[in-house]
Formats: sequence, structure tokens, C-alpha cells
Amino acid sequence: MMSKQTKRLYFIDAMRAWAILMMLQGHFIDGLLDPVFRDPSNTVYSVWKYFRGITAPVFFTVSGFIFTFLLLRAPNQGISNPRIRKGVRRGLELLVIGYLLRTNIFGILQGKIYPGFYLVDVLHCIGLSLLLIIGLYLLAQRLRAGLFPLLLLTTGLVLFLFEPAYKVWDLSWMPSGIENYFSKANGSVFTIIPWAGYAAIGAFLSWIFLKFQNTKRIFLWSIAVSLISGWWLIAQSSAFFNWLGQATGLELFEQIVANNYLFIRLGDVMLVFAVFILLRKLMEVRLFLRIGQNTLSIYVIHFIILYGSFTGMGLYRYLHHDLSPAIAIPGALLFMIACTWFALVYDKHELAIKSGIGEFSKRAVKEIQALFQVIAQRLKLVWSKLLQMLGKA
Repeated sequence: MMSKQTKRLYFIDAMRAWAILMMLQGHFIDGLLDPVFRDPSNTVYSVWKYFRGITAPVFFTVSGFIFTFLLLRAPNQGISNPRIRKGVRRGLELLVIGYLLRTNIFGILQGKIYPGFYLVDVLHCIGLSLLLIIGLYLLAQRLRAGLFPLLLLTTGLVLFLFEPAYKVWDLSWMPSGIENYFSKANGSVFTIIPWAGYAAIGAFLSWIFLKFQNTKRIFLWSIAVSLISGWWLIAQSSAFFNWLGQATGLELFEQIVANNYLFIRLGDVMLVFAVFILLRKLMEVRLFLRIGQNTLSIYVIHFIILYGSFTGMGLYRYLHHDLSPAIAIPGALLFMIACTWFALVYDKHELAIKSGIGEFSKRAVKEIQALFQVIAQRLKLVWSKLLQMLGKA
């Protein structure tokens, strides 16, 4: 039985809210701040840049955590689990939305599909990550249900450990639309490897949490484990891989030490978990919960305003790397508020909006059908007159 305290994990919604808000300001400042102000020796800038780097790992990890939490909490497990169908639909939906956001209507009207349409971003990777988790779940059900957490952890570790090897692969022989899922050579911001690793590890953490949900002082233990593991990954993982490299003679471990960002960022994620679990009583604010539950809408709205989805006319086009900190910082704050407000208004009136769109679509279809009927009748009339003229001739 699910214990009362884990029916709703408010700190997870709060983490998602924090991650999406950090993403908004991060994209705004990174895209619009004049490069002359990007000074690594500036403490404020370096701290901002470090925390900006935490956002995506947190978002991917939390996405895997939440989905698996709901998957394993469902009353029916195995192939009859209703979360499988919902997860597949959600994963495919994220892929479609990801491509739609990179669509340029004016280009389509000219019969062009710009290369940017094929680039892979957060939504593509999270969508595929959900499908990956479902695939591992079904594989475990077929082999042995208890293998699911092992498959998750192994997937995450393999994607992280072998990153130095596969990041140098030449995949130019692939169609660019497929290559972009595995390589940043064409400009993709994220790739399924290694970013799906964070989602897989988040799913593993969810399994651990559910496994020990009825343990006395579960949250206290969670905080302790998150702090210790986070500290070790940040402060000691490089030394550990250095030792492994010396002990085994494998160059792979030396390459990991040279750019150990994946495990260090995972350590950051664990510390963020600890902070939000510690402050969980303060996270039950309804605004945090609503923001955390509407991250997709916020992401879509921010993409349209900042990057000009569909039209190409976003802030990025007109103010790219053009703002001073005095304008960029309050601008980022206003941008966060605007995107969140639009998303929450949409959430409040979602049914009415969808109903209105549905009615408009039905009307449009009827009008188009009526137009085609008129055209067909006129063509029929022209054809009959043409036949009459040919007959007389």
C-alpha cells in the first residue's frame, strides 16, 4: 500500500517549477546578453553560469522520476499498466510538439523546410526518454520484473561512462534528422545520449524511493543519502575515476576525468533533491504546484516568444546578444512572469480554449466543404457547356 505521505510529492512539483523558471531566465540572458559582459572572472556571472548548467540535468532527472513514480504506483502492473499507454502517448506528443516549435510557416508556404526543423531539443529528448523507460519496464516484465531498477541504473551509467567514446563518433553518414539525436555536429542543443541517462537515473531514484516509502523517517534518510551522494559525485568522483584509470590502464577513465561534467552535474542534482526535500513543507504553495504541473505550456510559450516559433519573429531575432545586464536581468524577470502567467491563464481556460478551437475547426471544415461543393458545381456546369459546344461543332 502507498503510504499517506507519498500520495503526492509536492517537492517534485516544486523542483520542476524551479527548473522551468531557471530555464526561462537562462535562455533569455544567454540569448540576449551582449558577449562583452560574459566575463568568467566576474563572480556573479560565473555563479549564474554554473547554476544555469544545473537546470537541464534537474529537469531530465525529475521527468524520469515523476513518470516512473506514477508508472510503479499504478494498481495494475505489467503490460496492463494504464501508464504505459499514457506514457507512449505523452512521449510521442512531446516529439511532435518539439518539431512543431521548430516549424516556420513562411518557409512551408514557400515549399521550404529549414535545417533548423530537424534539430533536437529538450522535448525530443524527454519524449524519447519516456519511451526508453517504458521499453526497459516492458523488457523487465518479460524477463523478470525485479530487473527493472538494474536496467535503469545500468542504462544511466553506460550512457555517462562511455560519453568520451561516442561523442567523437562520425555520424555524418546518417540522415541529418536522425544524426541530430546522437550528435551536436549540426547544431542540436541536446542529444538522446547522454541526456537520457539523467532520466534513467531519475527513474531509478523513483524506484528506490517507492521501495523504502514506508521506512521510518523516509524523508530524513532521503536528505542524508542525497547530500552524501551529491557531495561524493562533485568532490570525489574525478579522483575515483583517476584511480580506476591507473588500476586498469583504460584510457576511458582518464577521458572521463578530463571532462567529468556528467557525474558532477548528477551530484548537483542530488544536492537540489536534498534542498527541496528539506524545504518540502514550504513547497506546498499552490502557485509552485501549478507552475510545476504546467511546465510544458510554459516551455511552448517561451519558445514562441523568445525564438519565434512558426513565424521566426521572436526576441532572439531582434535582440540577439544585444542587451546590457541592466536591461537583461529585469527583462529576464519580466519574461519569466509573462510566460508563467500566459501558461496559467491557458491552464485555467484550457477546456474553453480547446472547445473554441474545436468549434472554429468544425466551422472552417464546413466552410471549406461548402466552397469545394460550389467549385465542383461550377466545374460541372463548365464541363457540360463544353460538351454541348463540342457536340454542336
